[in-house]
Amino acid sequence: MSTPTTRIPRYELHCHLDGSVRTGTVADLARDQGITLDRPVRELVVAPAHCGSLTTFLTYIDLPLQVLQTPDALARTARELVEDWKADGVVYGEVRFAPQLHGRHGMALDDAVHAVAEGLTQGRAATGVATGLLLCCLRHQSPDESLAVAETALRHRDVVAGLDLAGDETLYTAQPHRAAFDLAHSAGLPCTVHAGEAAGPESMWEAIDVLGARRIGHGVRCTSDTALLNRLRTDNIALEMCPTSNAQTGAVPSLTNHPATPLLADGLPVTISTDTRTTSATTLQREFDALRQTTGWTSRHEAITQENAAQASFNLGREGYTTPPSGT
Repeated sequence: MSTPTTRIPRYELHCHLDGSVRTGTVADLARDQGITLDRPVRELVVAPAHCGSLTTFLTYIDLPLQVLQTPDALARTARELVEDWKADGVVYGEVRFAPQLHGRHGMALDDAVHAVAEGLTQGRAATGVATGLLLCCLRHQSPDESLAVAETALRHRDVVAGLDLAGDETLYTAQPHRAAFDLAHSAGLPCTVHAGEAAGPESMWEAIDVLGARRIGHGVRCTSDTALLNRLRTDNIALEMCPTSNAQTGAVPSLTNHPATPLLADGLPVTISTDTRTTSATTLQREFDALRQTTGWTSRHEAITQENAAQASFNLGREGYTTPPSGT
């Protein structure tokens, strides 16, 4: 197993803030906010190895969302995530969240973005880890709500690196959110879209051709479509794969069957992320260890995915950001 002093510098592109709140922090915030927990916090926020569906998996984020309704809670969680990245050998991490889900007590979209950005700034100052912030539109919400998220992203273009669309592909298409993504593209804001996780290749085609996705969140269901594979390869559209999460949600039958290995061998720009560090009880170290144990990955596989992730990042190369040095 690699050690913190010798492992390859890591780049994480797909990490949800509300799924990466430390269990101790959830407990602290719940206590401070007068929220009574009927079970140990870990049972409430860490999903089982096999949830059977994305819908069930997402219920384990309900409590973290409940306690992340104040600017201080968001800032603390963002800062702690950067600290956790540092411990995991990450030199650049992108975190995403849906600011519209944090207004239960009246917090505005701008205030939520400011709070997370402030936490990331604090984390960067303490660790040296470079960061990027992505805002999520949600498939089940209205086009106007997504447009408001995109407008918020552009108002905070100095701290927001990209726009995302998340949610259940089997129930909601991407088309209604096109105006939000057109606005992002008009301002030069890069976009990623969750697709090929709960639904098949058609959702990935829609993400690419309708929303102009430069990266695909998960994308594990692309292997049956040769034309899609050729498009992904030709256009260098990175796949943000999250093996443990993909197995938990049923997007893949098991880690042994995860398509990351054959896709990487076929020249696809595969990247590896955690998705939800707490909900999936994982780190990048654990993801790569699991791939070594189940599919025979080596340090070479990891190095290729890290190169792919660095090239696909939304913030590296922007003014004020440079590729962190090896061994940071």
